[in-house]
Amino acid sequence: MTRPTLDDHLSGWSQTNELRRDVAAAIRALAGAGIRISELLAAGPLAGALATVRGYHEDGDSQKELDVLADDLVRDALRATPVALYGSEEAEQAEALSATGTLAVAVDPLDGSSNIDSNMSVGTIFSILPHVGPDSLLQPGSAQLAAGFLVYGPQTSLVLTVGEGTQIFVLDRASGAFVLAEAAAAVALETAEYAVNGSNERHWDHAIRCYVDDCRAGADGPRAKDFNTRWVASMVADVYRILVRGGVYLYPGDARQGYHTGRLRLVYEANPVAFLMQQAHGAATDGRVSILELQPTHLHQRVPLVFGSRCEVERIARYHLDSAAMPERSPLFGRRGLLRA
Repeated sequence: MTRPTLDDHLSGWSQTNELRRDVAAAIRALAGAGIRISELLAAGPLAGALATVRGYHEDGDSQKELDVLADDLVRDALRATPVALYGSEEAEQAEALSATGTLAVAVDPLDGSSNIDSNMSVGTIFSILPHVGPDSLLQPGSAQLAAGFLVYGPQTSLVLTVGEGTQIFVLDRASGAFVLAEAAAAVALETAEYAVNGSNERHWDHAIRCYVDDCRAGADGPRAKDFNTRWVASMVADVYRILVRGGVYLYPGDARQGYHTGRLRLVYEANPVAFLMQQAHGAATDGRVSILELQPTHLHQRVPLVFGSRCEVERIARYHLDSAAMPERSPLFGRRGLLRA
């Protein structure tokens, strides 16, 4: 049986609808840029010192050589499409592209770039919005026309939604085409896996501490089942795993300076992931309310992010909104129990 390609999928979806055809053109361009980025990553150090720090953003985050190269590849690919406005993690301000464009595209050209020199999965995340003026990139996530990400790992995969479910495509190196691998990705409603950077535990708020404590307590604790921890430190890899086998991901705000409102960007990280999760029957919140309902105030706005299996995402929101919703726990596993000073 011949599997449909990304081009087949987009052609069937867009047909004669002009706006959809514009969206399809932007997605094709992003996929093409992704192939070029994957080739650079596959060459590793043979392609040069890709992990070299080129500079720093205003917030202190470093900018690597491959961050800049990936941004150039994505921007150049989108110049030939109906994209009026381009927003990137690598630039402080959005950039005008086509004067007659109908779309606004926000991109993290290389998510997880701290992993470049360690041969771990990294990716490209994108959000496509209708162009409605100079503030087009500041529309709520619910206005997205399409969203997705490429993950560069053992396979180069494209995860996509155009509002009709979430699809997974895998790059066939022989033909150079992305081929459909999963027509309707679905996040399991329940899970026994959670992803969180436990080294930051001392900075978390009470609700997040209690949630993770309850998971770690396993079958002997209030959840009455064992959980596993999974943490890749590359969000696209964690999203992909959750789409394939379920789980919940937590990157909360915490008490550290600069982390109170989280570290992930709403416009080009949280919003596209939330759209993909929604279309795959999962959920995404800032720990309390739906990510897709949030009103962005600037391109690089940061936000706490919790996404994945709906039951766990909703449980974490209940822990934040109503302490009475937290289950009874043994003193052994309480915040001030025997395992804590």
